Amino acid sequence: MTHDVIIAGAGPNGLMLACELALAGVRPVVLDRLAERSSEQKANGLVGQVIRLLDHRGLYERLGGPGTPAPVPRFVFGAFPLDLRELDGNPLYALPVPQHRIEQALAERARELGVTVHHGREVTGLTQDEAGVTVEVHGPDGPQRLRARYLVGADGGRSTVRKLAGIGFPGVTSPDPVARIAHVRPPEGLQVLDTGEVLLPGCTTPFRPFTHTRTAHGVFVLAPMGPELAMMATMEWDGPPVDETVPATLDELRASVRRVTGADLPLAPAGTPGAHTPRRQVGHNTRLAERYREGRVLLVGDAAHVHAATGGPGLNLGLQDAANLGWKLAADLQGWAPPGLLDSYHRERYPVGERVFMHSQAQMALMSPGPAVTALRALFGELLAYQDNLGRIAALMAGSDVRYDTDCPHPLAGGFAPDLPLTTAAGPTRLAELARGGQALLLDLAGGSPRLADLAAGWKGRVDVLTADCPQPPAGALLVRPDGYVAWAAAPGEEDPDGLLRALHAWFGEPDSARC
Repeated sequence: MTHDVIIAGAGPNGLMLACELALAGVRPVVLDRLAERSSEQKANGLVGQVIRLLDHRGLYERLGGPGTPAPVPRFVFGAFPLDLRELDGNPLYALPVPQHRIEQALAERARELGVTVHHGREVTGLTQDEAGVTVEVHGPDGPQRLRARYLVGADGGRSTVRKLAGIGFPGVTSPDPVARIAHVRPPEGLQVLDTGEVLLPGCTTPFRPFTHTRTAHGVFVLAPMGPELAMMATMEWDGPPVDETVPATLDELRASVRRVTGADLPLAPAGTPGAHTPRRQVGHNTRLAERYREGRVLLVGDAAHVHAATGGPGLNLGLQDAANLGWKLAADLQGWAPPGLLDSYHRERYPVGERVFMHSQAQMALMSPGPAVTALRALFGELLAYQDNLGRIAALMAGSDVRYDTDCPHPLAGGFAPDLPLTTAAGPTRLAELARGGQALLLDLAGGSPRLADLAAGWKGRVDVLTADCPQPPAGALLVRPDGYVAWAAAPGEEDPDGLLRALHAWFGEPDSARC
């Protein structure tokens, strides 16, 4: 039996890809080497454009999102607090939710869509030819061989799939800093000031919660999450030697907090259910796969890129990889993909990985110790006082500065579609709600022009045509790809039929009449 797609890895990125493929009518096989889903605490939330993508899939509410996504008023970049309250068009969204809960929600959605995750199956080998990939798998019943038209590696930074496919993973490895993190019971003696800042016992300089604070000896983070739960973390560049064979402990974190802040805080495990084991990371890797595709093998998420976690860009990057790849891979499998569509996955997502590669290293440099860095931070702080510079940093962290190449001159083309309030024949709605089915949308916001519907008639089943009223339409019509990005747009009164047809052909192949 030949499967359409095998996905190696059932973390958030692999599960997201499985959901995207299932929405597009492709049933993937998902393999994971772990016997059961891990409850280990990893990412602490979602940051950036991915929040709006999850809203497009109805997953934002499942993860506890409070109503319609709204930008956050404050954030942090390289231990610089960013006050975004007065920023015009703040693009930065965030949702504090632990990674195990994200995986749980995605696994539930995958099951609803008919996807089964096979745990305890590890990919150990692969060979590929022009027709597909033969995958060697070791599972509970011993070795077996599976065949698929495509294999996707979503198996993390040490990706076996990437290595077996012969894809290089160049980058930078640094022995510093040593990072320690744990979920603890909030220590006694903390003073919460009127400013919202927290004063630690024995300290004279307050710390802002949920913010990386640089000191003369490292970086400190305190994030209170409830009366019995707080996340505490440190980073040290010049701390004592670490024995990596010994697991991290709360006493080790306590000693690090004392060195970094001067405060001696008794630490106890958090009083809430969950995996609160202290973690330690020595040094960091910043690496980017040379290519995201090798024949019939593709990479998503950490299998394609690893970087420092500062600012939380990992899931923003990886989940959008999955959304970008899902509909393109389905189009190829279903036979309607235009030439080069699947190759556009690497072409579009690799530069986004490069951006995160750049800014994650820049943030680590800004947090490192030394008088030269202190001087650089003084200059950088002055630059952040200007709204334009602040807006650029917010867009960089959000990923809202991503623009895919299109031949459409409209300012919306190539970017993520704005979440427009709309009224259709069915009543009030939003663009995000119309996108829940994972289908491309052609939105007519200029009064129901029959010409647009006629032009797109040949792509019925691939592109949904909808007429809607919008209080302040940014365009007369929008063609939105399944991953939420605008393929084409026209100003009110300028239908641009030639541009629309070019976009339909470029992204959605030949019309049905031409394929018959």
